[in-house]
Amino acid sequence: MSKRIAILGAGPMGLAAAYQLVRDGHKPVIFEADDRVGGMSASFDFGGLEIERYYHFHCTSDQAFLDVIDELGLAHRMNWVETRMGYWYNDCIQPWGNPIALLKFKGLSLPAKVRYGLHAFMATKRNDWGALDKMEAASWIRRWVGDEAWEVLWRRLFDLKFYEYANNLSAAWIWSRIRRVGRSRSSIFREKLGYLQGGSQTLLNALQSSIQTAGGEIRLDSPVHRVIVNDAKVVAVRCESHQESFDTVISTIPLPYIERIIPDLPTAVLHRFKVLKNIAVVCVIMKLSKRVSENFWLNINDPEMDIPGLVEYSNLRPLKDHIVYVPFYMPGDHPKYKDSDEVFIEKVSRYVMKINPSIQMEDIIDVRVSRCRYAQPICSPGYLEGLPDAGLPIKGLWVADTSYYYPEDRGISESIRFGKRMALQATESNAPTRSQHV
Repeated sequence: MSKRIAILGAGPMGLAAAYQLVRDGHKPVIFEADDRVGGMSASFDFGGLEIERYYHFHCTSDQAFLDVIDELGLAHRMNWVETRMGYWYNDCIQPWGNPIALLKFKGLSLPAKVRYGLHAFMATKRNDWGALDKMEAASWIRRWVGDEAWEVLWRRLFDLKFYEYANNLSAAWIWSRIRRVGRSRSSIFREKLGYLQGGSQTLLNALQSSIQTAGGEIRLDSPVHRVIVNDAKVVAVRCESHQESFDTVISTIPLPYIERIIPDLPTAVLHRFKVLKNIAVVCVIMKLSKRVSENFWLNINDPEMDIPGLVEYSNLRPLKDHIVYVPFYMPGDHPKYKDSDEVFIEKVSRYVMKINPSIQMEDIIDVRVSRCRYAQPICSPGYLEGLPDAGLPIKGLWVADTSYYYPEDRGISESIRFGKRMALQATESNAPTRSQHV
């Protein structure tokens, strides 16, 4: 029987949920506060180039993503590229990401290199993360690689992304990041990453078209003000100008908004949402007439740069100009988050010219800045225990965001996997069930 289903948020998870629902005969209504679909994967017009506001790439292990592009007839638009990784250390770029590069790296002793390489290899091969769930990540890495490799290769990556939370992260979450990229290789010496022709917008357009063709509805510029609950069940959704009845609500918006939008949840559930922490991001995207380096991913350890790395996206997806993403991660209440766009642009301009002295100001064609207050969940040890069930103790109400991918990192493939699964569970059962990690 078809239900009246509302989905909050038109990011990849919300679109994936709606896509699954229309395939099962339902006609969901998606409410999206933004003027476009996609969330953090949405694109914008960058001087005639349609490109994501925040960088995305795909790994060979992203099975949910690969399955859905096949279903949508987009598999032929998928491209796999042998990419390079580098490390900016001691004022120079050094090759990185394979055993030969590690052995040649200037700045580490041979024992430190062996310990680092062994840890990366074992993390890539590992499948069971249960024992890592309650371990603290910095201590786990340091125990494996030693103080020398920790200081040179890891510490600033932690400090410049998580600040005061750097010593309270789950080892399981860090492990999943190492494993995902480590397994996306054609050999031990070659990293292989992927992109869709046209970028993420190709997928977003196909999902939107599929949903709307099957009778689903996507309402942009339509923030939800309140989910109405009565007698422990969902009854309606209230927007600015009207209220509409629904049997089921699937929320994919950031969890910090839940307390305001669904205040009638049990106090214990609201508290569990409230204590979850997130990192914000200010992402500078720069269009250049010259390449910064040959690397797609460049880790950075430099006392004069307050970034852990940069992504030269055009070294993955061929473009007319050179496109560089430089994300500044920080807690949302950090004073730096209030700095103007011009402050971040000036920093990035200075950094790329230091990395590649041949770049001058006239080589910077265009630059934009995007901000997201809730960009990255902070996954502390034992994070799994703190998450409420996605199927909440309110009939017809399901709530999740990228926090629920734990221990996997946020990403389009995980969004698709979780969104489709949540849609299936929301329509298969009247009783809430624990849905994360299935």
